[in-house]
Amino acid sequence: MRRRFLTLLTLFLSAAAIAGNAPDKNNDGINWLSIEEAQARGKKEPKKVFVDVYTNWCGFCKKMDANTFSNPEIIKYVNDHFYAVKLNAESKKLVTFNGTTLSEAELARAFRVTGYPTIVFIDETFRYIQPVPGYREPAEFHKILLQFNGQK
Repeated sequence: MRRRFLTLLTLFLSAAAIAGNAPDKNNDGINWLSIEEAQARGKKEPKKVFVDVYTNWCGFCKKMDANTFSNPEIIKYVNDHFYAVKLNAESKKLVTFNGTTLSEAELARAFRVTGYPTIVFIDETFRYIQPVPGYREPAEFHKILLQFNGQK
């Protein structure tokens, strides 16, 4: 009985430790939002938006997640100055952008995305600015963020 209790306790503590390390919006990563959440927040507190347009099979998209989007300087700057959205360019999931409902794949095409990863920048009024295609190292991506935020 005691051995069973210890086994269950160990399993419970292991699960709690794993859950404590699971990424979520309150962790130290980028605060990823849906496009609808970004629009709702933008009405209350206007900020520019960047949309990470990706596919599940894209190796450079995964590299961008692992290297660039996990960089502490990028995380802080993005969370302070932008709303960040992930958009799967092959998803049929419906989203609403500026009052129009369409699939994530259709929205990616509307954003003129032709390769992955592509970061699409949107202004504070949710007007399209431009896409920036390709993988970017953290230092280069930080310069891009500064440029789109009107800083040098």
